[in-house]
Amino acid sequence: MMIAGATLTYWIGFHVLVVVLLVVDLAILQRGTHSTRLRNAWAWTIFLATLACGFALFLSKTQGREPGLEFFSGYLIEGSLSVDNLFVFLLMFRSLRLHEDEQHRVLMWGVLGAILMRAAFIAVGVSLLNRFAWVEYVFGAFLLIAAIRLLRHKAGEESAPGIMKWLQRRFLSGVQDHGQAGVKLGMPALLFVILAVEATDLIFAIDSIPAVLAVSRDPFIVYTSNIFAILGLRSLYFVLAGMLDKLRLLHYGLAVILAFVALKMLLVHWIEVPVTVSLGVILTTLVIFAIASKLIPAKTHG
Repeated sequence: MMIAGATLTYWIGFHVLVVVLLVVDLAILQRGTHSTRLRNAWAWTIFLATLACGFALFLSKTQGREPGLEFFSGYLIEGSLSVDNLFVFLLMFRSLRLHEDEQHRVLMWGVLGAILMRAAFIAVGVSLLNRFAWVEYVFGAFLLIAAIRLLRHKAGEESAPGIMKWLQRRFLSGVQDHGQAGVKLGMPALLFVILAVEATDLIFAIDSIPAVLAVSRDPFIVYTSNIFAILGLRSLYFVLAGMLDKLRLLHYGLAVILAFVALKMLLVHWIEVPVTVSLGVILTTLVIFAIASKLIPAKTHG
């Protein structure tokens, strides 16, 4: 019996895999010294990316080439936009001088909350697109606005300073400071930081879900590609924490990707873009702007 694009066996099997991955994630990333955790984060990030590629191949074999390509395209979109979200988390944690242990805890709760939010967002988005054709143009226009917003502002530039300043005034007085290791917050403050992360992810999902829906309308494909990207978010943060500042031009690439999928949605009734072309545009854009970030020197002031 088919349920939302896949059989019940597929849905159950995928969620069993998700639970196993979350448990292993907790066991791997929470233990050891900083250097050990960093090595584990690299290994886990590579493993999850490899697993996502394997899942794309599995879909290609069992459901056809098109679903496999759609999954991989959705995974790349969600994963690349996640990097922009990581800039915001980095800004939050730096502002609070959050201890590494606390960062792990906040991000784990953030991942769990994001999984629940994605399920709800995707269900609503697919339902709206199936019932009302005009919603496609609304999503397309929204993505175009998001692309323009990214072009005009640096990643994470205006995301949560107000919240962080309030948290600093309200909770950082009298907390335990471990020097370079950072600050350990009490439960009330930690809860508010988790809520701030969830709120940031909610805003991020409003951009990313329509972007993936521009690639596929299959709920199973959209959901699994989102969840695979989210599962790697925590380890990816610790892998990229020291490199995010060097990817300063990447948000322009993300803007190009959002603009591309927006136009794809807006022009869908006149121009049909094959999924292979979409995948090529996404990959090429990410590579170009990642290389540009490395080659083009940062502007100095004064």
